[in-house]
Amino acid sequence: MRRVAVSVRGDTARIALLEGDVLCEYMLWTLAQPDGVGDVYTGRITAKLPAMAGSFVDLGDTTGFLPDSAAAPSLTEGNYISVEVTRAAQGGKGPRLAVRAEPPTDRPGLLRRGPGPLPQMIQRFPKIQVFVDDYALIAHLRPLLGPQMIYKADAFDAVLEDEVAGLAEPTAALGQGAKMHIAATAALTAIDIDAGAASGEGNTTKTRMKLIEPLTTALKSDPLPSKLLGFSNLGFAEISRPRIRPALHEILNP
Repeated sequence: MRRVAVSVRGDTARIALLEGDVLCEYMLWTLAQPDGVGDVYTGRITAKLPAMAGSFVDLGDTTGFLPDSAAAPSLTEGNYISVEVTRAAQGGKGPRLAVRAEPPTDRPGLLRRGPGPLPQMIQRFPKIQVFVDDYALIAHLRPLLGPQMIYKADAFDAVLEDEVAGLAEPTAALGQGAKMHIAATAALTAIDIDAGAASGEGNTTKTRMKLIEPLTTALKSDPLPSKLLGFSNLGFAEISRPRIRPALHEILNP
C-alpha cells in the first residue's frame, strides 16, 4: 500500500513516499524558506540575451532567467510579465521561469507562493493517506489536502529513520554483496556499481544491451522526465534528469 509519511523537525518537514515498507522518494521542505518552485511573480525583462536563448527578468527580490522556449517571441526589454518559477535557484544560478497567461502588476514582486513539494506530491496520488506528526502542519494544509492528512506521532518509525539516515551516505549496500557509490558534482551525479559476488565473466556489450529495457522501464516511474540516452564508450549509462529543486546533498551539506 502506498502512503506518505511526514515528520517535522523545527522549520523543516521531512517527506517520504513509501510503497509498503519500501522508501521510494524522499525530500526536505524548509517551511520558513521555501525553494520557490511554483511561485508566481510580476517580472520586468531587463536584458534579452540571444547568445543564451533567453532573458533576464527582475523579480523584485532576485533575478530569474526566462528561456525563449518558455516566453512569447514579442517580449522586449522593459516589458512587465507574469512568470512562474519552474526551477529553483541553485548552483549559483537564479530561478528558471516560464510566462503565465495572467495580467502582471505595475512593479516586480511576488504575487503568490507555490503549493510546496508535499501538495505537489499529493496531486500525483489524489487518494493517498498522509501521516503527519505535527498538528500545526496539518492545520496549515487542511484546506488543500483535507481528510487525507492523519496525525501519527511516529510517522517516521525506527526503520524509516535508519533508511533516511543512509541517504546522506555516499555508499549504499545492494544485494549479493554489491555496493553503489554515489559522487555528486556541479555538472552530473556519477554512480558506480561494485558488483561484488554478483560480478562474472561475459560479454560486456551484450550485458549493456540487456540493461536498456529494465533501465528504461524503471525510469518511467520517476516523477521527473528522466531519459536513458544510451551507453558511453567507457560503458557508463547516461541518463538525463532535470533538477527542479536543490539536490538532497546540497541541502544536507550547504
